[in-house]
Amino acid sequence: MKYDPGTFRGDFTGGLTSAVVSLPFALAFGVASGMGAAAGMYGAIAVGFFASVFGGTRTVVSGPAPSVTIAMALIVTSQVSTLSEALIVVMLAGAIQVLLGISNLGRYIAYTPHVVVSGFMSGIGIIIILMQALPFLGTPVAPGGALAAIRSLPDALNSTNFSAVAIAVVTLVLAVFWPRQLSRYVPAPLLALLAGTMVGVFWLSDVPVIGEIPAGLPALQFQLPSWSFLLYAVQPALIIALLGSVDSLLACLIADSLTGSSHNPDRELVGQGIGNMAAGLFGGLPGSGATVSTVANIRSGGQTPVSGVLRAVFLLLILLGLGRFVEPVPHAVLAGILIVVGWNIIDWRVLARIHRLQREHLLVMALTLGLTVFIDLITAVAIGLIAAGMVHARQLEHLELDNVVSVPLLDREFFSTEGIQAGVEPHTARVGLVSLRGSFTIASSRKLVMAIGEDIKEHQVVIFDFSDTQYVDDSAALVIQRLFEVAEEQKTGTIVMGLSGAASKTLKSFDIVRSIPDWRLVGSMEEARKTAIAMLRDQGTA
Repeated sequence: MKYDPGTFRGDFTGGLTSAVVSLPFALAFGVASGMGAAAGMYGAIAVGFFASVFGGTRTVVSGPAPSVTIAMALIVTSQVSTLSEALIVVMLAGAIQVLLGISNLGRYIAYTPHVVVSGFMSGIGIIIILMQALPFLGTPVAPGGALAAIRSLPDALNSTNFSAVAIAVVTLVLAVFWPRQLSRYVPAPLLALLAGTMVGVFWLSDVPVIGEIPAGLPALQFQLPSWSFLLYAVQPALIIALLGSVDSLLACLIADSLTGSSHNPDRELVGQGIGNMAAGLFGGLPGSGATVSTVANIRSGGQTPVSGVLRAVFLLLILLGLGRFVEPVPHAVLAGILIVVGWNIIDWRVLARIHRLQREHLLVMALTLGLTVFIDLITAVAIGLIAAGMVHARQLEHLELDNVVSVPLLDREFFSTEGIQAGVEPHTARVGLVSLRGSFTIASSRKLVMAIGEDIKEHQVVIFDFSDTQYVDDSAALVIQRLFEVAEEQKTGTIVMGLSGAASKTLKSFDIVRSIPDWRLVGSMEEARKTAIAMLRDQGTA
């Protein structure tokens, strides 16, 4: 792509606009995580800069995101004892993302079932709303997640700070009802931040505020961890890495749809991982691809990674030059902004169609959502993926078994050109055909023997047709071996036809066809017919 002054002008405008849009979110997510507003800014700068430089898409803007923020809030309040330990988790999560990228696993993260994504994203939205209900009323956020917020709500209602409520309502109304056509000039979140802060500074000043923001560039926060803590930190770091990766790749897909381009998922994960490692090194909140800022960047003219770099530079200049103006921002303002974010995160498209979901998918979504809200995000994602995998396997079982055809081959038709008598009964079928079409995996392996085993007993010879078999996994290969053994136990001869490609490689690697003589491995039905005649003659029944 040719880079000219016009392209730079678009990148400059896109970077500036996305910086303005992301400023309120960086502050709000930093406070919501328990790491502080400055951590949100540091994370937006570090992740945004390095993800743009090393990432795999031209226009995605990265920074703190709802899913990783809630996960970090859980980690900060219940899984680590110091801020330095929390930052080690952030850096380890970034390292895991880099490993996922260089291992070419980025494309597989995008295969996370939508019902799982929908469940935990809706759960995160509900958690944000519940947790921010307390600062909305003028009381501090209760550590411990959604349940702690619910338990603290009665006391918060009894000690409501009505000044904070008024400020939060002003912020909320502006964030929701600001005309979309005017958002091109003044983004709704920024307007809500400025207006709510003005109300707090000039009229209703008896409310909790952000407070002191560290001046100057952030200092290195790294402290050498113990081996025991590193092992303990792997689980929360893995969840941060997976959530951030899913968020980032979804943002990439949205960017692709708006620009007509195509992203590199593995390189994107490397960039996001480097960004998160840098964020942890400087005391920042982890992040991912940010959809709202990305859309603002693209619609304002951003076309290359330069827009993401400029956005990080603009945020750094804001932090260095305007930090003191951020200190009087009321927590109620950030609560109003985050409640709108939480509401928008809830997957209303799926919830509106909940009555049309298949029962199994509804169960997975409800399970993931419930665990996210009432247990924790880590458990929800793990169990949601397991449940979705089981549902998918059950569906595959039916699809794969539907591709199994087991039919008798009537003697008078199968041997019509060979001059072999069919016997006394006109419907004698000494040969059966078992056709395995498509793919066969562990999903159907358990029932494969049950579905075919009885048919094998009814024939003297069975032809196993692999002509249309595309794939056989290890479990299905071992079941096919069991089918051969069933035939042998019933004194039924076995012919293998059309075995080639991936199926042949799997079966031969497990020595499944070793028990079948070479002359019974045939390539066509005509060869199978001649082989069946020879086998029946050997049995003395031809």
